[in-house]
Amino acid sequence: MDRYGITIPFDNVPLHEQRDWVAELADLGYTDAWSSEANGADGFLPLALASQWAPTLRLGTAIVPVFTRGPALLAMTAAAMAEAAPGRFVLGVGTSSDVIVERWNDTPFTDPYKKTRDTVRFLKSALAGEKVDHAFETFTVKGFKLGRPLTPELVPPILVAALRPGMLRLAGREADGAIINWLSADDVAKVAPEVGPGKEIVARIFVCPSEDSATVRQYARFAIAAYLNVPVYAAFHEWLGRGPALKPMWDAWQAGDRKAATAAITDEVVDELIVHGSPEACRAHIARYVGNGVTTPVLAIMPFGVDQRQAIRDLAPQ
Repeated sequence: MDRYGITIPFDNVPLHEQRDWVAELADLGYTDAWSSEANGADGFLPLALASQWAPTLRLGTAIVPVFTRGPALLAMTAAAMAEAAPGRFVLGVGTSSDVIVERWNDTPFTDPYKKTRDTVRFLKSALAGEKVDHAFETFTVKGFKLGRPLTPELVPPILVAALRPGMLRLAGREADGAIINWLSADDVAKVAPEVGPGKEIVARIFVCPSEDSATVRQYARFAIAAYLNVPVYAAFHEWLGRGPALKPMWDAWQAGDRKAATAAITDEVVDELIVHGSPEACRAHIARYVGNGVTTPVLAIMPFGVDQRQAIRDLAPQ
């Protein structure tokens, strides 16, 4: 595979102590480092640090929400990141979820498809150095122009986080590709055609290189329950056809019984959504994602009973 990424920053390690970890990634064979943004580090600062610690890695956000920054601030931040990592930055944006947008950031989660579409259109104009004075359907920008315009070779590609057909097609039609997560290798075969040919597809893949299946499954159930009860992810898995397998969990969760909800997640569901086993088995499983249409696998290490730094080394491409 041409690209092989990993998620930064690493869990339970202070940012100021991660320099050596990040600097080692390229030597191990990783080509990319991608951030996320939920309730940990923001999406840009870890990449800014990595831009100096690892000057060959491609760096991307997967993702920053379109709701939690104003359009101009998002454009300025992306442009600054593009300057810090010339030719190596990819801007991934998406709706995020109602939990992050409404509950945590006190912002209405309204018309997520249109908001994403409008943000992509605005960013393409703004990052190209144009003056934007336009009433989009979901927001209006009056006379904004970047004060530090980017040269054409520094303008970053824009990817859209997508789950179901509408957003996947938007990613293929108006952006440079899609970012996907929380799906199985087999699910990619259904998702990728919606994006269309010739587009980048970045997939965050949750991985634990451990042959202690019982421990991995025990902890993975908590992660699955935390995500797949969020409405956007529940709808995604309904579309993928996993609804019957997840219904017992959803029913227990809605009834307020978190313990029963977690227990209702089957081993089969865990094994589809979490890559685990020996490092060799994990790499073979990751290769299935690529075989079904992923162009950039991005590992998210789940340190369930394993040493995180050793896991990063063990999972390096061979």
